[in-house]
This record gives sequence, structure tokens and C-alpha cells, in this order.
Amino acid sequence: MTSALVIGAGQAGGPLAGALARAGWDVTLVERVHVGGTCVNEGCTPTKAMLASAKAAHVARSSAALGVHAQVQVSLPEIVDRVQGIVKTFRDGSAAGLKNAGVTLVYGVARFTGVREVDVTLQAGGRTTLSADYVFINTGTRPRWPEVPGLDVVGAMTSDALLHLRELPAHLLILGGGYISLEFAQLYARLGSHVTVLEAGPRLLPREDADVADALRRVLEDEGVTFHLGAQALEATRLGDEVSVAWRDAGGVTAEVSGSHLLVAVGREPNTHAFNAKATGVVLDGHGYVQVDEHLRAAEGVYALGDVKGGPAFTHISYDDYRIVRDALLSGVQRSHTERPVPYTLFTDPQLGRVGMTRQEALHSGRAVRVYTLPMSRVARAIETNATAGLMRAVVDDVTDQLLGATVLGPEGGEVMSALQLAMMGGLSAHTLRDATLAHPTLSESINNLFMGQPERLGAPSAPLN
Repeated sequence: MTSALVIGAGQAGGPLAGALARAGWDVTLVERVHVGGTCVNEGCTPTKAMLASAKAAHVARSSAALGVHAQVQVSLPEIVDRVQGIVKTFRDGSAAGLKNAGVTLVYGVARFTGVREVDVTLQAGGRTTLSADYVFINTGTRPRWPEVPGLDVVGAMTSDALLHLRELPAHLLILGGGYISLEFAQLYARLGSHVTVLEAGPRLLPREDADVADALRRVLEDEGVTFHLGAQALEATRLGDEVSVAWRDAGGVTAEVSGSHLLVAVGREPNTHAFNAKATGVVLDGHGYVQVDEHLRAAEGVYALGDVKGGPAFTHISYDDYRIVRDALLSGVQRSHTERPVPYTLFTDPQLGRVGMTRQEALHSGRAVRVYTLPMSRVARAIETNATAGLMRAVVDDVTDQLLGATVLGPEGGEVMSALQLAMMGGLSAHTLRDATLAHPTLSESINNLFMGQPERLGAPSAPLN
């Protein structure tokens, strides 16, 4: 019987362990704390559940614009209890699924001691040694802690800890202006906190088009979030109940801001610092991520899946890693992880959904493209629901008329982006989408309007399509 050792029960490791066990393999899964990985325990599930509460508060507060007047009272303990109840349900369901599949689940911390061999410090006490024919690493990442003097002694929190906070911050300071930061900034602003974000870079979301990032920033500023861009944190101090962060701007001017709580959200780093990767032949890059080939192999009989291998850190990417490895080992079907699209959604309100090429990437590509942009203020459904912030954008190859990328900043932006992604996968042309019969009045119907507009042409000129 073929044996497998899976390290980490995230969104790749858990499904893979179950699939291999159901196929007749002898499977042991080692998990440090909780089944489900970051997504279920500290990421997607709890944050999106909390965002739902924040949106309910916001809708109630802003309902006067629709002729409805309401009073809002937020109970953070009730919100946290609801969220953690959902997390527990998902976590327990995943653990039960593994048990039913025949997986041996071991709680502890694994460290490689030889080729496909680990020593496990058990959560319940004691140690054990495990080895297998195949090893699958799915240990994920953890919040990165920047080297800012004083940060480790002022009571600063990561996003993991903030999810369990039962006292609403009077003034939440956030170091970092990335995707995690922006979701939490809007979440707590809507719950009633004053929020200040310090971002070291010159603008938010540098991988997005500048006008898209600026539009989202304006939305959050309108909801009370304060941004300091180009703000390099220098020192953190605490005086009584307040924590302060001193920072310097791009011009060398120093300033200080104080608040009741401090969230550190400057990125994440891989959980490989203590597992002695060299012992099993695995190579780490300069940031500690496991190096893999196009089929996710890290060494002979060793695979790495999910965030720990670097690259896009999304649940759906981790799950596709599982499918790649499962199909290769159980069906002999080889697929490269480099060939797949990488869609994602930022769950602010409005949502930012994106797949493929942005306008700024098209501009630097040199290829002939058309860029279609439609403000949400011209989308009927958005006007009717009083949600006109944002825009839709599509990048189209000027020769083939095929979609190269889509960005949707607007209500249910992730859903509309997914519709455009399916069109990309199906090879539908921009002209076909322009003339498609789509239900009215839906957000997706605005895809018609997007391609009816006058496009911006970039790159080498091409003959117009008939």
C-alpha cells in the first residue's frame, strides 16, 4: 500500500489527504493547530462573515438616501460569537470528512529529520516519528512582523488576533495598505471605529490600475478611513491606553499618530522557518518559500501546495494545487500550475474583482489592445441600488478580439468578473459579448454596455474589426 504524509490541513492538504485515502492509500495528516488552514480559521471564512455584519451596519446607517431611517447599535461580542460559530462548523466538518475518508489525523508540529521523514512534537505532549513514500507540504503562511522598534512591546495585533477582539477599537491604526488592510479598515470603520492606515508605498494596491486603486481609496475615505501614503513607520510607543506610531513621509517630514489599537498587516511569510527543509531535499528561496517545478514537485517524492510555495496566495489556487497533484498521482494526468488563470476578489464594498491583464500591464506589453472602461455610475442596476462607485474594465486583443483581462470595481464585482472570466475561458469575443442577450436589469447586463463604449487603443495600430 502506498503511504502518504501530508503536513498541514489547509485547502490543498485536507482535500488531497481525503482523496488519497479514498483511493486506498495509507494517509497520515499532521496539523499544527486547526483543520481548514488560514482560509477557514483566520482568513476567508471569519473575515467575510464579519464583513457581512459591517455591511449590515453601513446599509442601515446610509438607508436615509433610500427613504428609510434606522438606528444602529453594534455588539462586537455578538458578531464575534456568530463568526467563530461559523468557523467551528466549517472546521469540524472538515475534520469529520478526513476521519470518514480514513485519514489518520495527528495534531502537532512536524520537523524533517531525513528523506520523507519527520519528527512530530505532539500537541498533547510527547513526540513521534513518521515517514512515507510521498510527502505533501501545505504549511501555509503567517502574518509578517516588520522590524519597527517598539512594535513587539506595545500590544500590536495581527489580523489573526483582531478577529477575536471583543471590544470595538475607538481608533484602529493599521500598518500596511494591502488587500488585508483595506478589508479590515472598511470593516471596523463601518462598525464604528475611527481608522487610520499607514502605507509605506506611494499608493494603494500597486498591482492594480492607478485609477482603480484611487477610486477604492476615495470610497473608504468617504466612509471615514484616513490614509497616510508614503509613510514609513519609524517607532511604536505606548502611553497608558494609547499606542502611537511615528512615521516619515517621502519628503523626510516626520509625524506621529495615536490610537487605541494597532493592527500589523504588512504581508505574510511562509511557515518553513523551523521544519528543516534541507533534510528531505527541499530548496527554499530567499524568502523561505518552497521551490517547486511546474507540477508542484519540490524533491523526489515531495510536493508543496498552497501558499507555502509562493506565488498567488488564494484559497482557489491552493485548491487547484490539490487537483493538479491528485490528477497526476491518481489518474496520470499532468497539468502545469503555470498555465492557469489567477482570478481574485477583494471583498471591500464595492468589491474589486480581477483576472488577467490590467490596463497598466497592457500599456507596457507593447501589444495592440483595446481597453474598454465603463463607470458604475452608468450601470442601471448600480444606479437603482445606490451603488455607483467604481468602474468596469476589459482589455481586449485588437487582432483576435479575445479578452485578455477584466477588472470590476463595483457591487458584486467578483461575480461580474467571474462572468467575464468564463467568457475568456470559452473564447467568446468582445463583439459576441457586446451583442449577447443578457437579463435586464442585472449587473452582468452591463457587460453589453461595457463593449458598446468607445475603447482606448494601446500599442501598435491594427485594422478595425468588422
